[in-house]
Amino acid sequence: MSDVVPIKLVCLDLAGTTVGDIAMVERAFAEAIATQGIVPGTGAYARAMVHVHRSRGCPKIDVFRGIFPGNEAQAQAANLTFERSYEGALERAGLVPMPGVMEVLDKLRGNGIKLALITGFSRTTLSRILSVLGWHDKIDLAISPEDAGGRGRPWPDMVLHAVLRSGVPDVRQVAVIGDSESDMLCGKRAGASIVAGVMTGVHSKERLLKGGATHILDSIADFPNLVLSDDLGTTQVASSAR
Repeated sequence: MSDVVPIKLVCLDLAGTTVGDIAMVERAFAEAIATQGIVPGTGAYARAMVHVHRSRGCPKIDVFRGIFPGNEAQAQAANLTFERSYEGALERAGLVPMPGVMEVLDKLRGNGIKLALITGFSRTTLSRILSVLGWHDKIDLAISPEDAGGRGRPWPDMVLHAVLRSGVPDVRQVAVIGDSESDMLCGKRAGASIVAGVMTGVHSKERLLKGGATHILDSIADFPNLVLSDDLGTTQVASSAR
């Protein structure tokens, strides 16, 4: 008898995984910190952007708290500017799904798997993203840190919130996919059987493995074959074509 636990819920990251808006996000971060006196060409700017890169996938307000430690007002002001800048970019340029994403969503849902988008964006920004993408009929849940009690990645709360909301009885029936170390940590800490790191985003294969990736994929297009496989076994060995 097979000991493979079938996947019933997939938790997908947004930026760098399902949509290709990394440059938009980084510009919004740069504009936000500039309003607080940290401008390009300075050492403070370089350090802040390194922190942004390392913190990808985490709640945006937490990123700003790391840049402006001990100054909640400054962090909140920067976060507000970030949201306005990013949402303005959405209105001007829209969002482009990663190649093959729509087919991935359709195939997974066609096999009875529930889909949850989890993100470090605020609920307001997430709602705007969903409106721009028009994915309301493609997914079952869209979860921001606020929806999970305020704790975003790398905490497991958003994945566990999706488990509770979807009615999945066993965390081993969950698969998580993302492009950052914090995505991997979140999935691992939640107990997901599959924690897939995708190489279309910001962090290297080494960073993803460090975070706890069970598999490394070249793109999200490879994800359905992994999730729907009957040969995952109980050993979680990271693999990649790279």
